[in-house]
Amino acid sequence: MSDDRLTAAELGEIWAVLSPEERADGVEHLERGEAHSFFLGLAEQEQAAVLLAMKAGERRLWMRLLAPDDAADVIQLVPQELRASLLEMLDEPTRREVAALMAYAEDEAGGLMSPRFARLRPDMRVGEAIRYLQRQAQAKLETIYYAYVLDQEQRLLGVVSFRDLITARSDKALSEVMRRDVISVPDTLDQEAVARVIAQHDLNAIPVVDAEGRIKGIVTVDDIVDVVQSAATEDIQKLGGMEALDTPYMKTGMVALVKKRAGWLSALFLGEMLTASAMGHYEDEIARAVVLALFVPLIISSGGNSGSQATTLIIRAMALGEVTIKDWWSIVRRELTAGLSLGLILATIGLVRILVWQAIFHTYGEHYLQVAATVAASLVGIVAWGTLAGAMLPFVIRRLGFDPASASAPFVATLVDVSGLVIYFNVAQVILQGSLL
Repeated sequence: MSDDRLTAAELGEIWAVLSPEERADGVEHLERGEAHSFFLGLAEQEQAAVLLAMKAGERRLWMRLLAPDDAADVIQLVPQELRASLLEMLDEPTRREVAALMAYAEDEAGGLMSPRFARLRPDMRVGEAIRYLQRQAQAKLETIYYAYVLDQEQRLLGVVSFRDLITARSDKALSEVMRRDVISVPDTLDQEAVARVIAQHDLNAIPVVDAEGRIKGIVTVDDIVDVVQSAATEDIQKLGGMEALDTPYMKTGMVALVKKRAGWLSALFLGEMLTASAMGHYEDEIARAVVLALFVPLIISSGGNSGSQATTLIIRAMALGEVTIKDWWSIVRRELTAGLSLGLILATIGLVRILVWQAIFHTYGEHYLQVAATVAASLVGIVAWGTLAGAMLPFVIRRLGFDPASASAPFVATLVDVSGLVIYFNVAQVILQGSLL
């Protein structure tokens, strides 16, 4: 790395192609204030990699830049044997805060919260509280949107915003100004549920309390943005028919990338073999009415597409808390109605297509009306079935205790492909009996 001083913008442009050692060297060559801002703006994985690439003597300064919750995240990303040494680099108060945070699971509110927040006593006057908060703000508080009123046992009594303080008389007691109906979350609540509470109540921060009602920290909206992005990324990757990646795409090794995709792809391939078996079972019908084979791709793709649509809608509604398992019967009625309507639309399009092609090219022979009726009737049944199956599969998977996102669109499509062929050829046997069959 050149000794010429870089700017943060220049380092950002070449960041992706640098090794961890070069990244660490580049950060250290930035102007000090700019270096601090650049380092704090990195993702936790990148901060951990840069710290490990630094000399041991340099790590202390950079570790102490991190807020307790960020330090806990970084420490949990490094190898187990290095965690104690990074923890020792923090000052004693911060070390205790970080150790307490690391006792929680990463996906719980306690693992997401910051222990640094504005605290007040209920017996304070408004003027005294404002002066006290001014001093607290210099101690690198996570946020000063709200101040929390606590008793001597640190139990949460109320909350007061800075707007409330500024507009109140300075001699008024804080207990008269604070709001007692505080929205809080338990420290063991799942982080996605925390995100839903914050979004539902449009909060900038939310207090985290233990079983005794003692406040342990706060979760801010910027922490939730990371949670929502991570959860959405994981769900989208699962919906695509693969395991979720543990690291960003460009930072995932080729071996790991293949392993994450090979399992589901192999399972889906084995599932599609059932489609070939189904085709083989109806070999005689296809031999007698070759025209049926022309519509197989159309039939199975329509069912798979409708099932994938329904699965995606239901999984997203589950993730947002819009539906629960108890809503399954209402969803059955809605999706069955939607599936029949969609099937009728596609059946009409298919019917018109066959009739037009027959009129122009005489493609389907003298029994084209029966063929058209077979395709139309099959589309209604298959699309309705695909929609219903796609909507119900996430509920089945949730009931079994797994992530509903595992009911990925490719998996639903594979399931509906096989059942769609059975529906198609059975409808054909009924309608074409005595003519082509």
